[in-house]
Order: sequence, then C-alpha cells, then structure tokens
Amino acid sequence: MATDPDTITFLLEQMAGAGNITSRRMFGEYALYCDGKVVAFVCDDQLFLKPTPEGRALLGTPTEAPAYPGSKMYYLIETELDEPDALARLIATTAAALPEPKPKAPRKPKR
Repeated sequence: MATDPDTITFLLEQMAGAGNITSRRMFGEYALYCDGKVVAFVCDDQLFLKPTPEGRALLGTPTEAPAYPGSKMYYLIETELDEPDALARLIATTAAALPEPKPKAPRKPKR
C-alpha cells in the first residue's frame, strides 16, 4: 500500500518548525528532508526516522522497525505525530546530528 499524499501534507505541516522541510517521492513512498538532509522515510503512511543517539535521547526507548522489507531499522514515530513542537524538535535534532550530504558528481554529457 503506497503512502497517501494527504499523509505527507499533514507531516510537513506538523514538522514545519524544524527548518526547511521538503519531501521527495521515491519508489511509491517518500523521503523527508530537513535543510537538505534526508531525515526520515514515509512508507505505508508511517513515519520512520533515521536513528541517531540524539534522537534516541529525545525518544527514550523508541520502537524500531524496518521502513520496507529488507531495510535497516529506523525509529517508528507514532505518538509524536500529533505534537508539532515535539516532532519539529525531534526532526531538527536528527538533522543536526546527521552528516552533510555528499556533493553530487557532475553529470557526464550524453554521447
């Protein structure tokens, strides 16, 4: 089951206080970005946050689950979805803990 676009709209509104929040559709699901860093995935209308020690400190004992079959474990975010301030703090904290994305290599011209 693919994620409903209304779920993405709701999540982006809820985390608006975290910074520049954007989404990108990938393989029928979504990646969520905070200030240019991938911080979470939304699969089957569920929010999966990239694991960091800083995120764990905010969550306490988070539920961990794979975002899709065969993926690594992520923090499954449920109760914070209805708390915009807590969710924004969690997203911003996770983004700050993640490394800067690697610059993309320039595209080679087609022959």
